[in-house]
Amino acid sequence: MDVDPRQYEYVAVNDNDIHNIVMSYLVHNCFKETVESFIACTGMKQPSNYLEDMEKRKRIFQFALEGNALKSIELTEQLATNLLEKNKDLNFDLLSLHFVELVCSRKCTEALEFAQTKLTPFGKEQKYVEKLEDFMALLAYEEPEKSPMFNLLSLEYRQHVAENLNRAILAYANHPSYTAMERLIQQTTVVRQCLNQEHTKDGPPPFSLEDFLKS
Repeated sequence: MDVDPRQYEYVAVNDNDIHNIVMSYLVHNCFKETVESFIACTGMKQPSNYLEDMEKRKRIFQFALEGNALKSIELTEQLATNLLEKNKDLNFDLLSLHFVELVCSRKCTEALEFAQTKLTPFGKEQKYVEKLEDFMALLAYEEPEKSPMFNLLSLEYRQHVAENLNRAILAYANHPSYTAMERLIQQTTVVRQCLNQEHTKDGPPPFSLEDFLKS
């Protein structure tokens, strides 16, 4: 359903709401300097409870993104005790990052030993078996970057793990794991899709967030 812009162009939007949405995004992604500048420009109250751990979360995120999973794990355990013990999926993903770094460094013997001691125990649960097989298969290639599992070595995979870790740490501290902007976009997308479903096949094309942002 294509909404006529005239239906909402006169709807008032509170500046404070916009500021809160922007602040939520900046704090979530650990843009500390930008947060401080934004506070100075808008006169918003400083969210001290968020800022206190922001630098720590930023370091944890950066270590995970760089593939230094062991350091990321160490700092996570300091900031969010027992988080990884309770979140086995996240723990597995972080340990797998270290395994991948060993493989990429051609430290295959060390990688195999690490897998046997840290990753193999996860194989007791069926949901980890296929993942374990994919990671272990990397050892069979002289150039793992050219293997069918090359995506496990990618920046995108490390980004995915780092973002999940950041969300988990925020949730552990009873903060929203998604930014207000993300939740607003998610809700808007669902509403627009539901409205589209009310129309027949001869109606307008399905709602596309990408197309909407380009309009």
